[in-house]
Amino acid sequence: MNRRILFIVVAVAVVAVTFLLWKAKPKPKSVEEAPKDPNVVELSDTAQRNGGVAVSAVGERSIHRTVRATGIVAPDQARVGHVFPLARGIVEKVDVQLGQRVTKGQPLVRYDNIELGQVIGEYLKLRGELDKQAAQEQVAKKNLDRAQSLIEVQAIPEREFDLRKAEYQQAVAGLESQRADSARVEEQLHRFGLEDTDIRALSSPTHEVHRTASHSVLRAPLSGIVTKFDVSTGEVVEKDKELFTIVDTSTVWVLADLYENDLGAVKTGGYAQILVPSYPGEVFKGKIDYISDFLDPASRTAKVRCVVTNPDGRLKLEMFASVEVPSAASVTALAVPAGAIQKVDADDVVFVRKDATHFEKRVVELGQRADDWVEIRKGVKKSEAVVTAGSFYLKSSLLREEIGEE
Repeated sequence: MNRRILFIVVAVAVVAVTFLLWKAKPKPKSVEEAPKDPNVVELSDTAQRNGGVAVSAVGERSIHRTVRATGIVAPDQARVGHVFPLARGIVEKVDVQLGQRVTKGQPLVRYDNIELGQVIGEYLKLRGELDKQAAQEQVAKKNLDRAQSLIEVQAIPEREFDLRKAEYQQAVAGLESQRADSARVEEQLHRFGLEDTDIRALSSPTHEVHRTASHSVLRAPLSGIVTKFDVSTGEVVEKDKELFTIVDTSTVWVLADLYENDLGAVKTGGYAQILVPSYPGEVFKGKIDYISDFLDPASRTAKVRCVVTNPDGRLKLEMFASVEVPSAASVTALAVPAGAIQKVDADDVVFVRKDATHFEKRVVELGQRADDWVEIRKGVKKSEAVVTAGSFYLKSSLLREEIGEE
């Protein structure tokens, strides 16, 4: 009986050890269990049709060099109006607000021009004296004419005639001097914005005119946007204080920083493409009209100014911009359509077809861009089949698989 139990125990032990050794023995991996390449995307023919996937062979192409620089949208300084009061005065009414679009000649602010009131008073005084002097000149002229008639018949001595002649010449000189003083003050009135009709009205029988004429209106010197506003009702303003700045943004500048090595490829009079993040894929055309004659010693860059028409005001002041300047120089290099390039993490990648249903993600080094083509310096070889349409679909499939594995 004991032998039988011992035999059973030994048999069970042998079976257990054999099972454990079998479990511990490494098994050959099947084809299905082989690790999958994380850089390869598998797409069936149906999925490729749905994603619009198309491929073409990588080939050489003549690529014109494109100079790139970053910049900022700025006002055209020839289209900036700085508005100052014509003289010291008290603000009565402000007609515009900061950021408002105004037209040329539109009232900006109304104020009591203290200095203008003083000039008007001086002008009226001079006009009175001028009228008085003109009357004296007429009297002297009549006395001279009468003396001329009497001297001809020897009714008066010649000494009397000479006296009348001297009086007339003195009256004429006084009248001319008075006219010169009146013209000087009248010119000051013109500088304050008064027209000839306004000045004539000052001497009209309506005695209240001179009291209202000193109330001046500052008007917009050009059409544009009020970008600076520094005035309030009741404030006493001096003629050296800037009240408004008005910018016409129908034409703007794009000021870019061009590296020293790229200066030889950019010429004044040439054209540049302007791109801004606010309008992806849209290109604005600008003309290069200035390249700085000196470099910034810290950045080793020179300022380049591009003039860009902006009739609809879509380019806003202080926007960041990218400036691309096509160069006449060209290179022959491997190139793919721009649509083949995708961004995965921080890498530029393309998808290379390995077989009918498998596509490999390939990190590439980009070179020059020309129109819709991009130079590939590293990452692909000539004649390899690269996805040129539907690459974003492959990128999405790749990311989905990575997320699924995680």
